[in-house]
Amino acid sequence: MSLPANLDRILARADELRDSLNTADGARIGTITKELSSLEPLVEKVGAYRALERAREEAEALVADPEMRELAEAELREARERLPVLEREIRLMLLPRDAADERSAILEIRPAAGGDEAGLFAAELFGAYRRYAEARGWRFTTLDYDESDLGGVKGAVGEITGEGVFARLKFESGVHRVQRVPATETQGRIHTSTVTVAVLPEAEEVDVQINESDLRIDTYRASGAGGQHVNKTDSAVRITHIPTGVVVAMQEEKSQHKNRAKAMKVLRARLFEAERARTASARAADRKGQVGTGDRSERIRTYNFPQGRVTDHRIGLTLHKIDRVMLGEFDDIIDALIAEDEAARLAAAESA
Repeated sequence: MSLPANLDRILARADELRDSLNTADGARIGTITKELSSLEPLVEKVGAYRALERAREEAEALVADPEMRELAEAELREARERLPVLEREIRLMLLPRDAADERSAILEIRPAAGGDEAGLFAAELFGAYRRYAEARGWRFTTLDYDESDLGGVKGAVGEITGEGVFARLKFESGVHRVQRVPATETQGRIHTSTVTVAVLPEAEEVDVQINESDLRIDTYRASGAGGQHVNKTDSAVRITHIPTGVVVAMQEEKSQHKNRAKAMKVLRARLFEAERARTASARAADRKGQVGTGDRSERIRTYNFPQGRVTDHRIGLTLHKIDRVMLGEFDDIIDALIAEDEAARLAAAESA
């Protein structure tokens, strides 16, 4: 469908929804209002585009008038420059959206290769994402934090609550590599370590049906760094989803009930994302080679401390401000990843 036809369809749908509000019963008003609210930004953009088209036509007509030519030519230049920008913005808004984009997210970070140094960096990266979330006004809740002997982590899980969290963080999933001289290194040699990051859209109970009979729930005594017992009750919980083999363990809370609730939240998110991956395999294939699939086996970024740089390998972006990034300033990277993804999807839509 051409852009003009799309614009007419959008405006007609908005008018239809406004008319429906006058006759809808209470049960439908919420649904109609939600759809209309989602359309309003696009309707506003289409209005600006149509107004600029009219301004261009009027300027073209006035160019022949010697008294109005200079002003008309200036308006014409402005319209010709602005129209393609507005058109691209509209085309981007018309692209199908990931249904999970507006959701909150579950963040999981675990050390991979590199021993203690990987655990230390995993803890630092977890803290960087927490600062990023807080700076954006999102709520960051630590669900599980399994600390290691040297102050690193064996694994850390956080819940990030807010609007559009998953849309901004979903490209962070993958293998993050760090290159630096560890604090324990006496010879000054640079070590390379890796951690895995998973960002999962938070799932509601209605998204994933989990039968109690499919769960094996084990309880055990929570332990801290060095195996020291945090408490003397079996408060830690390990839940195994038997059909898929997915295992989630939680020990952050002293309450077994709270640990179980947190584990179920993470389990739902993992199962929900697994189902999304199965149903979106074609989309993932289209994006492979652009910003990547988000697969945790894919190395996506290197943090090189001696050179003070962060490099995202998927888009070839290098920033020489590693200290700022580790303080949670991820926007330059995330904005570039989103722009690359949008450009790729727009190109695919236009060639279809």
